[in-house]
Amino acid sequence: MTQEEKTQIEERIVDVIKTVYDPEIPVNIYDLGMIYKIDVKDDYTVDVDMTFTAPSCPAADFILDDVRTKIESLDKIKGSNINLVFEPAWDQSMMSEEARIELGMD
Repeated sequence: MTQEEKTQIEERIVDVIKTVYDPEIPVNIYDLGMIYKIDVKDDYTVDVDMTFTAPSCPAADFILDDVRTKIESLDKIKGSNINLVFEPAWDQSMMSEEARIELGMD
């Protein structure tokens, strides 16, 4: 896989992750800063490190399944490994400017 192809796949992954929402927050999880790492491997599998805004998120299973399903629906992707991490702990500074505006924080 060339670096250009890897970059294109990562961009498509970001696009589909931006369609995943926490049901309680009207901003996608990417702009909320919940995605820490996207690593596309040469065998077309993907490792994602992500977190939640709170460790006891009631929608955790739904969100994890949604991320996995949407990534694996992409052309060429053979599988994904979604790792739930809590280090570093999520805080509001991780949100994009768009998310902050949408939530009335700026």
